[in-house]
Amino acid sequence: MPTPGTSALVVTLPSAAVLLETAAAVDPGLVRPGLPPHVTALYPFLSADRLTERTDADVRQLATSFPATEVQLTDLVTAPGFVAAAAPALQPLADAVCDHWPEAPPYGGRFGAHPPAHLTIALGGTDDQRAEVAERARAALPITARAHALHLVVLTEQGWQLRLSAPLGTPAR
Repeated sequence: MPTPGTSALVVTLPSAAVLLETAAAVDPGLVRPGLPPHVTALYPFLSADRLTERTDADVRQLATSFPATEVQLTDLVTAPGFVAAAAPALQPLADAVCDHWPEAPPYGGRFGAHPPAHLTIALGGTDDQRAEVAERARAALPITARAHALHLVVLTEQGWQLRLSAPLGTPAR
């Protein structure tokens, strides 16, 4: 479980809410509270006490290097304790984020330097619950979502809080 002061870089995909709703219908405890449907670019990111104006500027600059994009969620990924929708369209952005901050290995390095980009649908639960979530989620696919921004969020005692939202795409000149 993340602790206050943890931060993350995420791309929200609100139009994929139906996927989280399918998991919550099976068991609300399968859905992580506090964030809308999202693809994680980097978690854990830097601790809140290490976030600076320079960090914010770097996040904004990196975001401008990638266009806003359509994300096709068509394939499910299942593993023990986990159901997700693959988000390959966001892999280049996630890889660039991870490469820019090598001192913050994604997921503590458990899945390598460039874990597959995905939208987590359900975490935990029983095998039967995850199988039911996967069946319901498959019925909701495909979903097309638009990725507009890279968000820096920080976990506080009150839940996840937005620190900054960096629009994807080339800045206006």
